[in-house]
Parts: sequence; structure tokens; C-alpha cells
Amino acid sequence: MKALLWIFSGEALRWRDESTAEYWNISEFCISWGPRVRGSVLITTRRHLLGAGACAGLLAATASKASSLADIVASLQDRPVPATGPLPASPAPVVPAQARVVVDGAINPQLLARARAAFDRHRSSLAHTDTVGIVDFTRPSREARFHIFDTRTGQVSSHLVAHGRGSDPDHSGYLERFSNAVGSEASSEGAYLIGDYYPGKYGRSMRLSGLDQSNSNAQARALVVHSAWYAEPEQVAQHGKLGRSEGCFALSYNSLQQTLARLGPGRLLYADKVG
Repeated sequence: MKALLWIFSGEALRWRDESTAEYWNISEFCISWGPRVRGSVLITTRRHLLGAGACAGLLAATASKASSLADIVASLQDRPVPATGPLPASPAPVVPAQARVVVDGAINPQLLARARAAFDRHRSSLAHTDTVGIVDFTRPSREARFHIFDTRTGQVSSHLVAHGRGSDPDHSGYLERFSNAVGSEASSEGAYLIGDYYPGKYGRSMRLSGLDQSNSNAQARALVVHSAWYAEPEQVAQHGKLGRSEGCFALSYNSLQQTLARLGPGRLLYADKVG
């Protein structure tokens, strides 16, 4: 149906045909029963218009100024309309709040807060935000500390990951320091943007780009995510710790397959140590 806008202007009444953008004065049409009202604008349709008798009555009443225009309008409607001033705004529809994501307790809260800050800081660089990788180098290499975090559900899957030999010169199994220096063979802290897949020395791997000053040499150092024999669970069973990389994030073969599937290009990987 074609909508007509009835517009009050003092004692004058006119409507605007939205299809033609033309204004018509009150002598052409009459207000019908039950129009919808928005502020000082009444919205109605052609099927709402009264017959000629009502029009004539309205015109006669308007011409004689027997009563105000607002009174005339009110008398022709099924429900009263305020004589002056706009009607109160309709209350906004209630939108149920979304449930807050409860994060799996596997991730240290302090580390999670840092990862979130990095996520917000580098969000414009990310093509995908559904999954984030968070590496907790506070923990020893014998523990699952490479976390794949689903930002939609809060669920986390955790995997073993090796750190760089330059970060653990005595091979204690604990990361002692970070370094961004070329040739350091150490792990670097900070936020990384996961890049393309590529076939590397250890098979299919993922490139990394450093997003912070603390890991700005990631590409120059060829830091990537790959699988390695020294990151298999058997190393922990035999030696109580994993082997060491040259600064790369080295995972077991099975863990890498999950990482390739869930934490692909365009996503964030964050590595740090707390405490």
C-alpha cells in the first residue's frame, strides 16, 4: 500500500505522497481511523481514508474554526491522540545480552589478558579472529603450553611446543630469556601474524611475521611453526623435556596437523612469559 504522511503545521494539515514526493493540502484527502503516529507526523494508507462525507465534515469544521485541528483529528480516530506536542517515543526493543565466553582454565589469566591486549592492538592486521594461538613459555617444555583458543566458545586445546636453544642454553627444559637478535637461536616474545603454508625441511609449515618490536626480526630469522621429532611426546617420556629449536615453534606431527587446520593464515599467535 502507498504510504501517506500527514503533517501538522499550525492549524494546516497536509500529506505527502512518498511515491511522488508531492504535497497535498487537506482539501484533497481526509485522515482515516487509526493512523500510526510518529512525533508530529501521522502515517496512514489510502485504505484508511474516510468517505466523502467525513471529508466534507472535516473541511466544514476546519473552515468554520469551530474547534482545533487536533480535536477534529481525535474525533475521527479509534483512539485518542494528544492535542499538542509529539507522542512519547516507543520504548526500544529489548535485545537479550549475549552470554559471556568462559575461557578454559588451561590458560594463565595474566597471559590471557596480555594476549587479549595484543589481539586488540593488532586487530586491523588480522584476517580472521575466530581462533588465536597463545604460547605460555612460563611453563616447562614437558607441559602442554601451546594453546589454540576458540574466541567464540572459550574452548582451548593444548599441545607440547619446543622453545629455542638460545633461550635455554643449559637445556633445563625452561625458557630463561627471549631474544630478537638474528643468530641468537632464541624464542621471541610478542604477537605474530600467521602467514602462508609452505613445504619446509620438516614438511608442511606456516610462516610468521612479527608484529611487535620484540619479534620484528621473525622473518629475517625464518621463525615458523613446524613439526619436529624432538617435539614428540616420546621425548618427554624419555627425557622429561622436549628438545630445542632454533627459535621456531616446533610441535609434534599430530599437533601440527590440528594447528594447520584451526590456526591458519591471517590469525594471531601470541607468545610470552609471565611472572
